[in-house]
Amino acid sequence: MRLCRFAGGYGLIQGEDVIEITQHVPAIGEDIGDPLVRTLPHLRTLNAEALAKANRHRLADVKLLSPVRNPTKILAAPNNYRDHTAEMQNVDPVASTRMATMEEAGFFLKATSSLVGPSEGVVLRFPTRRTDHEVELVVVIGDVISQPVEAAQAARFIAGYSIGLDITLRGPEERSLRKSIDTYTVLGPSLVTPDEAGDVSKSRMRLSVNGALRQSALLSDMVFNVEEQIAYASRFYTLYPGDLIYTGTPAGVGPIRPGDVIHADISKLGEIDVYVR
Repeated sequence: MRLCRFAGGYGLIQGEDVIEITQHVPAIGEDIGDPLVRTLPHLRTLNAEALAKANRHRLADVKLLSPVRNPTKILAAPNNYRDHTAEMQNVDPVASTRMATMEEAGFFLKATSSLVGPSEGVVLRFPTRRTDHEVELVVVIGDVISQPVEAAQAARFIAGYSIGLDITLRGPEERSLRKSIDTYTVLGPSLVTPDEAGDVSKSRMRLSVNGALRQSALLSDMVFNVEEQIAYASRFYTLYPGDLIYTGTPAGVGPIRPGDVIHADISKLGEIDVYVR
């Protein structure tokens, strides 16, 4: 399944169409976690007759928002590709103090208020300072994890995957502050369930700016894979449906400026175009 959220509702992407499923997704209530992710078991039971009666939209006509509306937390893995760690030693004037791996320093957190969808774009808060793109595989948690789990059991807690941009202001401030500015956490175009995505470790992730390729890597190049990251996170937090893990970025990180168009894709997960203003 490829599930999306757009201005006006929720949808199931089939080819070039979006089948509206808004009526099946409850409003945000007292339950902790994202309503779309919590509704996944029910959505899997929708039959062809129910979908045939639903409203349809052309995918090209809808403005895609973040498929996850309200995660309780957004975790991000630092320096999870060795080539990126090496390049940042030569870019960030204070990088030497921040090059600890996830094993050494753990995750950092991004503000949930920074989360946007591809259609909303990135708004540079400090246009005179360097701001970089970072493309990442994002894992969406599908069920409550209330106690530590082993990596071998972690896959059963995955609701799906998506493409993420971790936009980063360079400078001396704490990492979480510089990465939590409004619009600096992009997610989309959809939530792709594991049965549809297949083995993501075999996928390739790419990012280009204005048509020029900047980042390209196999997801198998991660230092800590998806399951290991979920297991690590479960040691420190209760994880809820819709919580997001940004799994790290490879080499090729570079600056963005107003007017740029960022294109990112991960095989089997789709692609996004994000405008910078």
